Amino acid sequence: MTAIKHALQRDIFTPNDERLLSIVNVCKAGKKKRNCFLCATVTTERPVQVNVVKVKKSDKGDFYKRQTAWALRDLAVVDAKDAVKENPEFDLHFDKVYKWVASSTVEKNTFISCIWKLNQRYLRKKIDFTNVSSQLLEESVPSGENQSVAGGDEEAVDEYQELNAREEQDIEIMMEGCEYAISNAEAFAEKLSRELQVLDGANIQSIMASEKQVNILMKLLDEALKEVDQIEIKLSSYEEMLQSVKEQMDQISESNHLIHLSNTNNVKLLSEIEFLVNHMDLAKGHIKALQEGDLTSSRGIEACTNAADALLQCMNVALRPGHDMLHAVKQQQQRFSDLREQFARRLASHLNSVFVQQGHDQSSTLAQHSVELTLPNHHPFHRDLLRYAKLMEWLKNTDYGKYEGLTKNYMDYLSRLYEREIKDFFEVAKIKMTGTTKEGKKFGLHGSSGKLTGSTSSLNKLSVQSSGNRRSQSSSLLDMGNMSASDLDVADRTKFDKIFEQVLSELEPLCLAEQDFISKFFKLQQHQGISGSTTNEAEEMDGGILSRSYPSGVPQTISSEKDMIRQMMTKIFRCIEPELNNLIALGDKIDSFNSLYMLVKMSHHVWTAQNVDPASFLSTTLGNVLVTVKRNFDKCISNQMKQMDEVKISKKSKVGILPFVAEFEEFAALAESIFKNAERRGDLDKAYIKLIRAVFVSVEKVANESQKTPRDVVMMENFHHIFATLSRLKISCLEAEKKEAKQKYTDHLQSYVIYSLGQPLEKLNHFFEGVEARVAQGIREEEVSYQLAFNKQELRKVIKEYPGKEVKKGLDNLYKKVDKHLCEEENLLQVVWHSMQDEFIRQYKHFEGLIARCYPGSGITMEFTIQDILDYCSSIAQSH
Repeated sequence: MTAIKHALQRDIFTPNDERLLSIVNVCKAGKKKRNCFLCATVTTERPVQVNVVKVKKSDKGDFYKRQTAWALRDLAVVDAKDAVKENPEFDLHFDKVYKWVASSTVEKNTFISCIWKLNQRYLRKKIDFTNVSSQLLEESVPSGENQSVAGGDEEAVDEYQELNAREEQDIEIMMEGCEYAISNAEAFAEKLSRELQVLDGANIQSIMASEKQVNILMKLLDEALKEVDQIEIKLSSYEEMLQSVKEQMDQISESNHLIHLSNTNNVKLLSEIEFLVNHMDLAKGHIKALQEGDLTSSRGIEACTNAADALLQCMNVALRPGHDMLHAVKQQQQRFSDLREQFARRLASHLNSVFVQQGHDQSSTLAQHSVELTLPNHHPFHRDLLRYAKLMEWLKNTDYGKYEGLTKNYMDYLSRLYEREIKDFFEVAKIKMTGTTKEGKKFGLHGSSGKLTGSTSSLNKLSVQSSGNRRSQSSSLLDMGNMSASDLDVADRTKFDKIFEQVLSELEPLCLAEQDFISKFFKLQQHQGISGSTTNEAEEMDGGILSRSYPSGVPQTISSEKDMIRQMMTKIFRCIEPELNNLIALGDKIDSFNSLYMLVKMSHHVWTAQNVDPASFLSTTLGNVLVTVKRNFDKCISNQMKQMDEVKISKKSKVGILPFVAEFEEFAALAESIFKNAERRGDLDKAYIKLIRAVFVSVEKVANESQKTPRDVVMMENFHHIFATLSRLKISCLEAEKKEAKQKYTDHLQSYVIYSLGQPLEKLNHFFEGVEARVAQGIREEEVSYQLAFNKQELRKVIKEYPGKEVKKGLDNLYKKVDKHLCEEENLLQVVWHSMQDEFIRQYKHFEGLIARCYPGSGITMEFTIQDILDYCSSIAQSH
């Protein structure tokens, strides 16, 4: 081992400025035996660092290499496994536990002893030495000259111990006194030996001199021991005396503890009794109110409410552990249950009677509302019932079965009452609309007024002949004497609009008041929630869908109390939606244009209801009815478009303004007045686009089929009328159509003027068309006069056929023909005549230009001038 130690020092540690102090041959526990060495080393440089190094033999040669090094300061535990028996195993706890088996127990103990010494000398750190023999650690403590470590390790440690300041000073003094010691070491050693002998002799004499004093000290110690024995005897007697006192004090303490425990128990018992008395004692006044309290007077209702709240507090008191096993508590709880059941039964019976009585009382007031278009006011009934709201809340929390029964009874009684009121109300509305009963004999409408027999929709199905004929037929069909069809339509529609608005205005506060009452009376929160489907809600109500998750154990089948309110409202007002749909159908039958009024009014009320509560019964119902109204509106638009497709024109009379063009004007004017600032303007704009496109197509269709009136006249007059209508109404969504109508009107006006002006100067037109044709073929303009068919003589002959008198006659005939083509309604005669005058003058100038270019210097001119043309046109227009 010594040879290995020197080899390791030389090859591994000396190059690293380290000193090897101890070595142990080990292998890892539990694995294949593969030996290595654990070495304890210190550095030769300051500050000193102590390490534990693992060294193993290289696989490739017969030399050792450094594998792992741990700083001694990182060592936490040294576990020797067994402090008594010899055991070569030991553990070192660094960052993890390393288990080793030494080649011998002696090497293990030597290595552990060296680790302990290094820790004491350099680290002063508390390393836990577990299962290490205390004798091994004691033997490791240095004393005097016996400081050797097995194997000479301790000498190596002491060899490098640092001198302290005092030692350095003594050595310096000794060296100064013996300067010759360096040159004569034998003399110096001899001197030191003599001085040591002198010191030893002095020590021996000192010991001998102190022997007498030691004997005296021993004698004093013997006397002290005797005194101690006597004191111990006295203390024993005192202890015996105090033992009896201790026993008596223990008895007194135990007695005091029992007294204190008894007092504590009495206080706790009193506290429990006070708790039960204070929380489970119901006043006699409350008991009497619950059993006999007057449920008709306000004072009696208040007393019953206070008593019911007190009873609920007593029943809901949180009992402490063990209270429910007391017989008195059980009796009191049973008494409370009986009181609750008795009062709940009495309250439910009384409220059912109130519901029934209200149905009878309210029915007696229906007669006075049968003439006026108003609904009975339920506010007094709600005000009386709201006095019981707190009692209903109490019933809901204590007996949900009776609460649910009252809810169903209320819905049954009130649904029948509201059904009678609402049906009578709608019957009055229908009478006011039609002047008849039973929905105008199921829409036959043969009443005293008789004015609605045909309705506006029947007028739209008449064959289109002329505007004047259409008006006369409408008047005769309506049979209204001196009143015109337009005035009749406006009056009827205004009347219908007021009645329909009155119906919605009466229904809305009725539903809102009832919903508010239901929420307050039945204690249902109107919080915002996710609304469920409204399908078959009435049927669900009949099937007992009002169940909820309450303490009574009723299963929960409704998502929220808001759904509960909406379903109750659906059951109570189940007749509103059918009656509204019937009224809408009647209005649409009277006049299809009524759908415009209904769409605006219904949209506004739906918007108002959704702002208040988008999931409420009123909002849902009006929304459903709005869908029907929108369908009727779309049907009205489709019918108008269908009538345009089916229109027929008379072959014997001029067309004029087509009826569907006038109807579009009437529709647009009416719609603009109705939809002003309306919420559903988008629906009207879409209808406008459909209608105007249909009108354009139908106008062209009629113009193509017209035999009596030229196509250009039909197109010109009707598109002028459309353009004038759109310009007057200023409909923003039809700006493109307005421009298109203007363009069509302009194009067909120009076409009609050019076509008509070819008639008065027909031969002259043909002559100059031939001239222009020759020029187009490549003949120079000044050479045209040399053509036989177009020489000057031929030109003079053609011009002579159109003297001023003949031109005026031709223009007069043209004016008459134009007058015959145009209708009086649109009043375009002067516009067309002015355009013809301008076109005639343009042609005249064109002819004059051709004469000047093709017949230069001929002196040929027309036999009338531009001024003559202006005079002729003015004279003709004035004469007619």
